[in-house]
Amino acid sequence: MLYLTRRPGEAVIINNAIEVRVVELKGKSVKLGFTFPPDATVLREEVFLQIKAENEAAVAASADVLRAEADKLRATGPADTRSGSEARRSVDSDNRGPDDD
Repeated sequence: MLYLTRRPGEAVIINNAIEVRVVELKGKSVKLGFTFPPDATVLREEVFLQIKAENEAAVAASADVLRAEADKLRATGPADTRSGSEARRSVDSDNRGPDDD
């Protein structure tokens, strides 16, 4: 982590696009001002961590659902996803003998 000392009115520039400026010091609080491109996302850490935890929980739940579905498929065998006419054509062609061409 990079540590910098700045006085009120001073700033740091990140990636030639994001400015973080010390606006005010009041007791133990520091007021910061940010200038950043419209496509940048800025979140307070506690909001970022909450969103991250919710996303990770959603991914874990999705993985659990996928595993359960895969287990069901393994237990029942593969399903024939072809339409009825395709399946019939396949069965008919499988039942043809070598002289049926």
